[in-house]
Amino acid sequence: MSEAVLICVAWPYANSDIHVGNLTGSHLPADIAARYHRMRGRQVLMVSGSDAHGTPITVRADAEKKTPLEVYQHFQKRFLDMFQKTGISYDLFTSTHTENHFDVSQKIFLSLLKNNFLYTDRTQQWYSPTQNRFLPDRYVEGECYICGYKDARSDQCDKCGSLLDPALLINPRSQIDGSRPELRETEHYFLDLAKLQDEVVEFLKTRQSYWRPNVLRQSLGQIEAEGLHGRPITRDLDWGIPVPLEGWNGKCLYVWFEAVIGYLSATIEWAKLNGTKDAWRQWWTDPAARAYYFIGKDNIVFHAINWPAQLIGCRTTFDELMGSPEAAPLTLPYDVPANEFLNLEGQKISGSRNWAVWVLDFLTRYDPDPLRYYLTVAMPESKDTYWDWDEFFKRNNDELVATWGNLANRMLSFAYKHWDGHVPEPGELGENDRELLAAVEAGFETVGNEIEAVRLRSALAEAMRLATEVNKYLDRTAPWFSVKTDKAAAARSVYTALWAIDSLKILFSPFLPFSSERLHRFLGYQQPLFGEPYLQTVQDNLGEHVALRYNPAGESASWQPSRLPAGQQLGNPEPLFRKLEPALAAEERARLGTPRKQS
Repeated sequence: MSEAVLICVAWPYANSDIHVGNLTGSHLPADIAARYHRMRGRQVLMVSGSDAHGTPITVRADAEKKTPLEVYQHFQKRFLDMFQKTGISYDLFTSTHTENHFDVSQKIFLSLLKNNFLYTDRTQQWYSPTQNRFLPDRYVEGECYICGYKDARSDQCDKCGSLLDPALLINPRSQIDGSRPELRETEHYFLDLAKLQDEVVEFLKTRQSYWRPNVLRQSLGQIEAEGLHGRPITRDLDWGIPVPLEGWNGKCLYVWFEAVIGYLSATIEWAKLNGTKDAWRQWWTDPAARAYYFIGKDNIVFHAINWPAQLIGCRTTFDELMGSPEAAPLTLPYDVPANEFLNLEGQKISGSRNWAVWVLDFLTRYDPDPLRYYLTVAMPESKDTYWDWDEFFKRNNDELVATWGNLANRMLSFAYKHWDGHVPEPGELGENDRELLAAVEAGFETVGNEIEAVRLRSALAEAMRLATEVNKYLDRTAPWFSVKTDKAAAARSVYTALWAIDSLKILFSPFLPFSSERLHRFLGYQQPLFGEPYLQTVQDNLGEHVALRYNPAGESASWQPSRLPAGQQLGNPEPLFRKLEPALAAEERARLGTPRKQS
């Protein structure tokens, strides 16, 4: 059986549209990796979904006088639309508000309870006298007692990334009405992270050789400096997953605890939808399976410490609760390639101020592949980066259009014109021809190695460098001149260039799936490179939810050099990319910070 690769993507809160920072932070790098691993013939499953229970949803629902269900369902549909338009190839994008997710999350809770990794304690929680209820942590903001940031949430500071003790927040205020909440005692379940610390540290040390420095700093470094302490996993809420015990009415599983369980529950849901209910185990109980978690840096602690602790604490008990005949421990993360933040025009992205490039809005004016290209070039893999409109237009025109798009279009058009729409017969290739093809063929190893290590910026740069080498080769051989005096020599050059372009199409395809698919057809192939996404409506006891799925039927992409046959009929070529007017940058900047109609 081929190697199993699980691609897990951070679950977006279903309270707002997705902007370019969200896209390049997790969804796009995950899609690039998933497409590549599928092309390598691996058993890939890419999963995520809407986080329907986070307090950002209830905050918006309160503000708009809607139910959290209405808010979540509205944005779920917009997420699915956006993913289809940008080519994010989820095998399943579901949500946390499903009967399946409730069941799996409660089983994880019961597994940890049975294995003595949960305990109860009475704790102080913020309570609003004006609203007569306990406030979720994200309803309370104040000054971070570690770095002094004035708008820290009571459970985590977005500036320094520290997890906070809500009771220590300085000058707390209710996000709803600005009133000062007070601390009152309440009882909750805690995950005993201190008891799991040694095993979590042992796990993290096995990843030291290849995890990103920022991930190790926020996980292993933080543990060595501060140690782990119990964290509450329940909250006084009426929207979420109920605690599966008698006497705990009015309390739900804390969203930080249950949302990460979505990676497991989504895999189980996918298996059920496919009619193979136990298939989830090949990704979750096989020690050889590799699980990648694509997230932003603000989620590192939850994915590199808390989630591994939950998985370790389940032992084999979860598998037993699922009725599996051979219970096994659950697979721990292989890699957590967390990205830093993409900022915008020198400032931090802010949805509330409309200081953002919203993906669905962007796609009303531009094509998806230029977006994917620029977001990969600017991907914040090791430090914060910026979206700059001038740079977007420059990269589109100078690289996508001038270097890669023009190369493909002019050679296809030239062959179509001079060889009656067919790939020319090359005869015997010369040394220069073979050197170029060898260089492009070597790209499958160099580009592949970079993607394997989740260094996507350098992988794309290497593919573009090879496209430049093909342009240099054509400058030397100049078939547009030799076709008039030595058509056989021109045929060798054109065939060599088309072979290289066909191979480059594969190297670019994880990054640029739409234009690669078009080029694939122009080169005369009938089977598509990639499968198609589709929507599926699922009905359960919680109601109806719409999910995005991926159908690989008929796809032909594989990670190997061209097999372009001489004489193959070509399609009538068209330009792959549009040249954009740089003057439009001023118009795009004028949209920033202006009042935006709420979606």
